[in-house]
Amino acid sequence: MWSLLQIELYKISKRPRTYIAFASIAAIVSIFQFAFKADGTSYINMLLQSAGDTFELDRNKAINGYFMCYIILNTLLIQIPILVALVAGDAISGEANMGTLRLLLTKPISRTKIIFAKFIASTIYTIALLVFMAIMALFISMLIFGTGDMLIFRAKGDESQILQITQNDIMWRYFAAFAYAAVALTVIAALAILLSVFAENSIGPIIATVCIVIVCTIISNMNVPIIDKTIKPWLFTSYLVGWKGFFYIATDIDNVPIKGSLENWTAIRNSLIILLAHIFIFLGAAVYFFKRKDILS
Repeated sequence: MWSLLQIELYKISKRPRTYIAFASIAAIVSIFQFAFKADGTSYINMLLQSAGDTFELDRNKAINGYFMCYIILNTLLIQIPILVALVAGDAISGEANMGTLRLLLTKPISRTKIIFAKFIASTIYTIALLVFMAIMALFISMLIFGTGDMLIFRAKGDESQILQITQNDIMWRYFAAFAYAAVALTVIAALAILLSVFAENSIGPIIATVCIVIVCTIISNMNVPIIDKTIKPWLFTSYLVGWKGFFYIATDIDNVPIKGSLENWTAIRNSLIILLAHIFIFLGAAVYFFKRKDILS
């Protein structure tokens, strides 16, 4: 199994599309950092318009590395599923397209092990993307903008809420958020591998995965009561942004933030369980259909 995993990681490292994802992340993060370094106070002023008379702060200090990483994650973690699909969608279909799938199956390796090796390799690639994003978005932003307390701007019902998290209560939240994001994006990898089983070229599974994510995301963001009750709870896209829960801090009766607290840990835990269930279902289906697939190429 270890040798098979090494081979899969080597294949991923040789694909040019692998490095397109890293280059895209670097470019987007750099643009954000440049824009906020040049004129970040305008963005803060816009966010604080509704609270300008009641919330006093040094607006220059509000733009620090922690705040920058949160803004970047809000943007990039919606786009990264596309980057994950670029590699995971090529897992089986890429082999079929190159004519190496039949050769691979002549080896004394079970089809189940092949699927799991490709899934683990795709997961490692996904984690590598997130680690790279953490370095770019968090640690480099901390070097550029410094550190300090972190502001969270949140729409809660019909109101806008501003939360302030103290500097010594932030880092563990980012580690937890990136770990949650790893689980969420692994769902995308499992889905792409499942779709890859049915295709003979890489384009189909990649496009299909992206389309499914886009359609499900749109449905997840629709505010229609019947959809909220019957469809949203079953869509994995409804839980992709659950990492934000680690930054929603609980408050006491005087509305003072409680250090080290989470507003709704139960919701985060349930979201993780649902995401893990999707991984199990997608991966199990991939194994089931791959074991019954006639290899003709």
